[in-house]
Amino acid sequence: MKIEKLELSQHRQGRWLVWLDDASVIRVGEGDVVSLGLYAGKELSDEEGEALAAAGEQSRLMERAVGLLAQRPMSRKELLDKLSAPPRQKREKYPYDKLDDGPAPALLEAQREALRERAEGVADRLKELGLLNDGEYARAVVRHYAAKGYGPRKIRDELYRRGVPREFWEDAMEEREPDEDQVLALARRKLREEEPTRENLKRVSDYLARRGYGWEEISATLDRLREERED
Repeated sequence: MKIEKLELSQHRQGRWLVWLDDASVIRVGEGDVVSLGLYAGKELSDEEGEALAAAGEQSRLMERAVGLLAQRPMSRKELLDKLSAPPRQKREKYPYDKLDDGPAPALLEAQREALRERAEGVADRLKELGLLNDGEYARAVVRHYAAKGYGPRKIRDELYRRGVPREFWEDAMEEREPDEDQVLALARRKLREEEPTRENLKRVSDYLARRGYGWEEISATLDRLREERED
């Protein structure tokens, strides 16, 4: 395998295009060009060819990861799941005409493990660069759902669903300042100006519980509803 041409990409800063004698192109970073000692005309051994292919795959994963984080912040687990997800296979119009069932399960598992390992390396690098931070992401999630009127239990459920490690939960939950007026506004909206009967207050209580509030906050809110009607 021989490098026919090595040129700087005109579209991505820091990216180099490695043109090989089999007409394939591998995109790598500037650091890869230096560490692998790449230059036009270089004959690559099998080992060097494998290293170049791995660098190209790592560069592709990094580019994809940065693109995903540009769309929205996410936890490390969310990013790893997306980067290591197997590509969707296109459904054939006549699947029973196919004699080849595809790669064996053991091979697929090995490919997934290799991809996950490369994704872990990308995530580590993004963490070093400050682009991936589970602690900051946890705080952002708490602020977002607290502002939307969700209680602590619901917010913790969301942190779990998004794969945020539990070690970041408590510090993040400090971003949520209990807002009694906010809970009361939610309860009023659910009550719809009806009388605070036992049945209606039960409906309000169930609603607040579904939004993640604990009994202490719910009980205090129900008391305020009763007091408002007494006044």
